[in-house]
Amino acid sequence: MDLLKTLENIEKDAEQELTELDELKELEELRVKYLGKKGEIQQVFNKMGKIEPEQRPVVGKSANILKQKIENLINENQQRLEKAKEKKRLVAEKIDVTLPGNKPKLGRAHPLKVIIDEITEIFTGMGFSIAEGPEVESEYYNFAALNIPEHHPARDLQDTLYLDDHYLLRTHTSPVQIHTMEEQDPPIRIIAPGKVYRSDELDASHSPIFHQIEGLVVDKDITFSDLKGTIKLIVEALFGENRKIRFRPSYFPFTEPSAEVDVSCIVCGGEGCSLCSRSGWLEIMGSGMVHPNVLRMSGYDPDIYSGFAFGVGWDRLALLKYGIDDIRVLYENDRRFLHQF
Repeated sequence: MDLLKTLENIEKDAEQELTELDELKELEELRVKYLGKKGEIQQVFNKMGKIEPEQRPVVGKSANILKQKIENLINENQQRLEKAKEKKRLVAEKIDVTLPGNKPKLGRAHPLKVIIDEITEIFTGMGFSIAEGPEVESEYYNFAALNIPEHHPARDLQDTLYLDDHYLLRTHTSPVQIHTMEEQDPPIRIIAPGKVYRSDELDASHSPIFHQIEGLVVDKDITFSDLKGTIKLIVEALFGENRKIRFRPSYFPFTEPSAEVDVSCIVCGGEGCSLCSRSGWLEIMGSGMVHPNVLRMSGYDPDIYSGFAFGVGWDRLALLKYGIDDIRVLYENDRRFLHQF
């Protein structure tokens, strides 16, 4: 059994394999192969009991020298491979500053945001302030304080999203009027934008969640003419000075007299088309003089103070202004649609 010859072969193979490898993973495999507990060097030590006693010191010394040599070769190659790996990483991560950069994708203002910004700017320019109120309301503020009787259809479950027997998701922003009148003395001039909720199925013209903006003015000697003049300014600012306006008698429990407001169709100019159902007119809001009962329940004397109120869905304004025929596109976050604004 020539263990010295075996050690020479091990040394030759190790040098060749260590020179050819190019991966750190392979280096670890060679470490196990030659220096592990079951490696080739250890196998030589295990066979020394079978050789002549006088040969054992010579073989043992040669085996230890070879073991140290292989360890040194492994360490040297480890440094070489780590440097090569780092160089490769740096080359891969190198940035050519002369190349054109990637143009960032810019967002666009949502049409609902565009509309409410326009409306807010119009009203603040007229001296109105912005009021807010809770989206979860009591029956009192959502209905009773607005002169809506107990058995009115608006209170039915098919129209209103109740949370329990006393609280609900507000069906309009009108409760903000009551909160404001309870907290402030006249004169009052506010707008109240916000989300409202109805028990509606989602389709092209209805949504269970939409946006409404409420307007309220209360002071001495406020008349229906003040309401008409205010709405005329709003319509002209949003749709242009050539837009025609008409007031149609209507009924709302919280205003008296009450009126629906229509504008001439933005597509056909009043000639009649599919958007306006061939009528030439588009409904945009409800309005009226604040009902004396509402003033009285809020602590105001209707013999001294009067006021007007109006409510408009700014989702509907966006549909009308931009000629959109499906309310659902306002909530689908389709960038192809949003980038038009």
